[in-house]
Amino acid sequence: MPAYAMARLQDAAPHPDIAEYIERLPATFEPYGGHFLVHATAHETLEGTWPGAVVMIAFPGLTEARAWWNSPAYRAIAPLRSRHIDGDIILVEGVPEGYDPAGTAKAMREAAGVAE
Repeated sequence: MPAYAMARLQDAAPHPDIAEYIERLPATFEPYGGHFLVHATAHETLEGTWPGAVVMIAFPGLTEARAWWNSPAYRAIAPLRSRHIDGDIILVEGVPEGYDPAGTAKAMREAAGVAE
């Protein structure tokens, strides 16, 4: 099942460390089958607040995503970003092909004690 590394990164002043991080980043996730889906492109906030930039990297699965995050190559460049940009970063597993949310809704009704 696919997995995703998702980040909401605060805006930061331009810095050479950040430029170096961006240049070196793809080489750290490509060996794990990772590729960009979103990279700090403009986004539209429809509810709530979501300041900063959005980054999404797809991986074949959580195993590969975790291996990338913990890899020596990524750990070596992570401080180039983290010293200058605050943010929230998560790994999340996708849903299987043909996913139907009806089962989740049914479980929620049952947990709430509501019959269908």
